[in-house]
Amino acid sequence: MFEYKKIALAVSLVLMTTACSDASKEEATTANAQSQSAMSENATQNAEQTESEKANKLFEDIFMENVMRSPMYQSYLGIKEDQDKWDDISEAAAQEELELQKKQLERVKALDESELNEQTKISFMLMKQKLENEIADFKWRHHNYPVNQMFGMHSSVASLLINQHGISSVDDAEDYISRLNGLPELFDQLAENLELRAEKGIIAPKFVYPYVISDSENIITGAPFDDGEASALWADFSKKVDGLEIDESQRKELLDSAKKAMLESVKPAYESLITAVEGIAEQATTKDGAWKLPDGEAFYNNALQRTTTTDLTAEEIHEIGLSEMERIHEEMRGIMKEVGFEGTLQEFFVHMRNNEDFIYPNTEEGRQRYMDEATAYIDNMRGRLDELFIKKPKADLIVKAVEPFREKSAGKAFYQQPSMDGTRPGTYYANLYDMAAMPTYQMEALAYHEGIPGHHMQIAIQQELEGIPKFRRFGRYTAYSEGWGLYTEKLPKEIGLYEDPYSDFGRLAMELWRAVRLVVDTGIHDKKWTREEGIDFYVTNTPNAKSDAVKMVERHIVMPSQATAYKIGMNKILELREKAKSELGEKFDIREFHDVVLGSGPVPLNILEKFVNDYIKETKNS
Repeated sequence: MFEYKKIALAVSLVLMTTACSDASKEEATTANAQSQSAMSENATQNAEQTESEKANKLFEDIFMENVMRSPMYQSYLGIKEDQDKWDDISEAAAQEELELQKKQLERVKALDESELNEQTKISFMLMKQKLENEIADFKWRHHNYPVNQMFGMHSSVASLLINQHGISSVDDAEDYISRLNGLPELFDQLAENLELRAEKGIIAPKFVYPYVISDSENIITGAPFDDGEASALWADFSKKVDGLEIDESQRKELLDSAKKAMLESVKPAYESLITAVEGIAEQATTKDGAWKLPDGEAFYNNALQRTTTTDLTAEEIHEIGLSEMERIHEEMRGIMKEVGFEGTLQEFFVHMRNNEDFIYPNTEEGRQRYMDEATAYIDNMRGRLDELFIKKPKADLIVKAVEPFREKSAGKAFYQQPSMDGTRPGTYYANLYDMAAMPTYQMEALAYHEGIPGHHMQIAIQQELEGIPKFRRFGRYTAYSEGWGLYTEKLPKEIGLYEDPYSDFGRLAMELWRAVRLVVDTGIHDKKWTREEGIDFYVTNTPNAKSDAVKMVERHIVMPSQATAYKIGMNKILELREKAKSELGEKFDIREFHDVVLGSGPVPLNILEKFVNDYIKETKNS
């Protein structure tokens, strides 16, 4: 946003030099000296541009090298090059990737950082750090659970085919069928990965496996696998092929090929995977935290650093959570008084948790009403964006219910990015499996977080940025992205939204939920809390349904550190905003501040702080 100032300065220098042509000899000599200086400066700038162009081409090459190694990521980006294939998830492929990263790092280090322009220096630093972290983290590559209730190949392959693999031609349909036929090999690799981890003592807790087995069975339930209604995959493929303008014989041939692939490849692949998972489950225990893993303490500390992009310790994060809980509880007591509730805060939590007025029926009509009203909140916010933002996303946003085959285990809400070219919209997924876990008083805050001005605003703008390399346009820093999402739950209140005090209570309840995450994540993985202790802590200190607490604690367990990103990121954005407001006074413009935060894509929190400090300095001097 500051480039125009540099351009204006360069133009004024040229005009000053030109104006000297009719001056005295002394003035002309001075002008000539200035001209020589300007030419020398231009030569330096050209050299900088040359090295910067070289660097940015390298960054693009590295990004595309990585993309082309992942057919699945290509599909998320909307690239069809390898859409008939799945990723190679073998140990051999992991070793190849490590060697590639080492070579990529050597190429990056060969650049002359001193000759790069400011934006490219940031890209250089981020790419170098990214590769160094990935190489360093190779030793932790098995410290995860490849299948769990939150994610895994068992569910992501079906999700990808349904949501990312479009069919606009016969070739697309044939690629879909090839992917169906490729599942046995992919799942064989997945089973090998599970066994390898089991040999190292890296086994998910017992509660995980029924979810994985249930989700897998759901995918091969229904036609053509049995006599029931169409399965999720068959319904998806049939509907997409029905949309093609082809003759009936060709349509029948595609459908027959897909049915054959489902019966002869998909079904046995899932049955084999279920058998492998059942075998691993027999070895599972009820130990939950990362502390149980080999070198678990070092692994968790590293995970916290990667997730928060800070040096905060587990103990410091735990204390921040407790402090934030206390502050939010006090604000909630104010709303409790406003609505006339008499009793303790915990009694108010119970009242809100059990009040049927805030829960839509567990019917198709109730689910549709929820999605319609969530969409209305987003549409209203969309109309207010000019008050808060300069840049706005071009890609569209839709609201969708989580698909039945994975709704029982999936989180309560999440966002899926648009395709690279923006033709596939961003999607806010609402999990409406249990309507009691989606109370209407939280609907407004959830819609802002996942949709506008939250994840869709940040990620769509990020992908549409010009002048920065693709690895930054499509990269992620969890504390930045989730910090932004949580920050944008609060932002609409500042322009008069959350008119209903219960919705404002819902906003606070969502922020409280993220504060408790700091306490429980560190509690489980650092302080050796049990799953049950974590659930009890949520139920005692938040108004959310117990089913929410169970899902959240189970998420903590299979994704150590991830849930700490939200509150740490939000706190940093608010801290930087208050600093800018304090130092700039009347010169502070919320729209410019948001441009600074969003205008360079996701970055570590310390780099975001540098951006804001630069903005403060330049604005003061303007």
